[in-house]
Amino acid sequence: MALNTNKDLKMYYSISEVAEQFGVTESLLRFWETEFPQLAPHKAGRNIRQYTKEDIETVRIIYHLVKVRGLKLAAARKVLEKNKDGAMNVAEAIDRLKQMREELATFRKNLSSLTSGQEE
Repeated sequence: MALNTNKDLKMYYSISEVAEQFGVTESLLRFWETEFPQLAPHKAGRNIRQYTKEDIETVRIIYHLVKVRGLKLAAARKVLEKNKDGAMNVAEAIDRLKQMREELATFRKNLSSLTSGQEE
């Protein structure tokens, strides 16, 4: 039996994987669980947290609201309660724009190296 290494097929992610993905500490994720009722990962034996893709999307929204937009926890909690879908759309759009910016920077660098090679 082959080991599944494709992360897209994973059902659950550990707290350390999620923390690494967002560049935050595990203790911050546990704190956010107490502050945001929408974030409630499944707890397996010995209270080991198992995050689903939906949980990770919730973390992404919280991260965006608190870390990127700089909202206080109470304000972020209200946004999640009133308009989670809208907040998710904004967070996804920003993620896509960042990815596009990285791709454009790579394209620009490659184009620059091609044009400087022709001048020689």
